[in-house]
Amino acid sequence: MHKSLHSALGAMGSQPGQNAAVRYRGFLLLPQSNQTWLVRPERSPMLLLPFRTPICSLTDVKSMLDWRLSQQTKLLDAA
Repeated sequence: MHKSLHSALGAMGSQPGQNAAVRYRGFLLLPQSNQTWLVRPERSPMLLLPFRTPICSLTDVKSMLDWRLSQQTKLLDAA
């Protein structure tokens, strides 16, 4: 298991091998068995469609989500 993912899950009280969701800014960050992440909104209406990440750390997933949310905000402001 990726070291940073293992640390993140350990800090949440989960055992390695369990998929523990992380809530962040209205989204669920779901670690996958292949060390990628599934990111999906907790509720509708969806600001962003669900997406998968490449292999990365929890910090990287949060950064990707922040970037996508900032891009979405820019599109809404331009409309």
